[in-house]
Amino acid sequence: MSDPNSAQPGSPDKEPASEEQAGRTALGNTERAEAATTPGGPGPRPTLGRLFLENLWAANTFTVTLLSLVLAMVVGAVLMIISDPEVLATYGYITARPSDAINASWTLVSEAYANLFKGSVFDPAATTVNAALSPISETLTYTAPLVFTGLSVALAFRGGLFNIGAQGQATMGIILAALAGFLLPLPPGLHLLVAVLAGALGGAIWGFIPGILKARTGAHEVINTIMLNYIAVYFLTWLIVQNGVQDPSRTDAISRPVDASAQLPRLFGDGLRAHAGIILAVLATWAVAWLLNRSTLGFELRAVGANPDAARTAGISVTRTYVLVMVFAGALAGLGGSQMVLGTTAAALTPLVVAQIGFDGILVALLGRVKPWGVALAALLFGALQAGGNRMQSYSGISLELVTVLQALIVIFIAAPALVKAIFQLRAARTARLQTSLAKGW
Repeated sequence: MSDPNSAQPGSPDKEPASEEQAGRTALGNTERAEAATTPGGPGPRPTLGRLFLENLWAANTFTVTLLSLVLAMVVGAVLMIISDPEVLATYGYITARPSDAINASWTLVSEAYANLFKGSVFDPAATTVNAALSPISETLTYTAPLVFTGLSVALAFRGGLFNIGAQGQATMGIILAALAGFLLPLPPGLHLLVAVLAGALGGAIWGFIPGILKARTGAHEVINTIMLNYIAVYFLTWLIVQNGVQDPSRTDAISRPVDASAQLPRLFGDGLRAHAGIILAVLATWAVAWLLNRSTLGFELRAVGANPDAARTAGISVTRTYVLVMVFAGALAGLGGSQMVLGTTAAALTPLVVAQIGFDGILVALLGRVKPWGVALAALLFGALQAGGNRMQSYSGISLELVTVLQALIVIFIAAPALVKAIFQLRAARTARLQTSLAKGW
């Protein structure tokens, strides 16, 4: 006769299994479930090469960006063909002699893109060191200020703000950097440092205004920064013709030249335009990446950008964060602007000295996915397009505006990844496993 007090199988009074036994049981159940749902049982673990090939045609950030460049070049080639009367005329009798149209189109497009490469990266026909380094020197010269303005827009965007005012902030940076460059009699080295810091200060002040207005009154930063762009441009136009600023030997709107002691040193000698600003751009990229990913302020900035209400509930000062974000963004744009007058682009203030580096910085930030190193690579691409576009216009007769069209097409395709996925039939990227996501951004 059994003991009524003894534990029976299946009884809730049964002695519980140990943790080790419970773990083994759960693991066994999981393996059986996977074997039941996977045809043929567990297969061999895929190799690294296979994972690479599988992800190469997946809709990850790297693939979409690369294919966007290809699409932009294809559309650009079509625009070159239809804008050239001689090449377009060969299509009038394409059914009779199709080789004429094909050869003429290939010659035009290949020469144009070859000159784009020779003007931005390397010219195989170069016979001297300066000629060989000239393309990359021009690319780096155009790249340096775009890195700063791109970082300015990207940093503000990560903080939940859309900084349209990089153009105005860069303009104020140019103004203060130039004034410090020809008004302050300082020794070399110190003079350059003061001029660079003055440029950062000018941008920071112009960024503080929309930041404090956003934080204190809720005024939208887009409207404020756009209006401040106009104020900065007209202030520059007025300032140039004032006594003490305008070049006394000129009657047109141009300021006194910046002293040599306040100019950035050149990297490859006096014959090439690349200057130390590109080194500052790399350091700034590293600093912004560290700020966003390794610092407490960066965490607060990203938290406010993701959800201001949740950040406020967690004890983060949204007001303080908004102000700091715009100040840092303005300082970066001001540094980019200062390179336009302290570098080799210009040595004096003119109404057009700032060019479009602030607005181009918005495109660079979007192309770089508002990530610091992505922004640096996007700025390098835009710098190469601008440097190569000059040679493409001179040697191939292609309008320089076509380079701007290429830039716009690249951004359009980058901003519409669904279109790129549909055209190239990309698979969805598998992001569940870290090892199979080879390109989650730069």
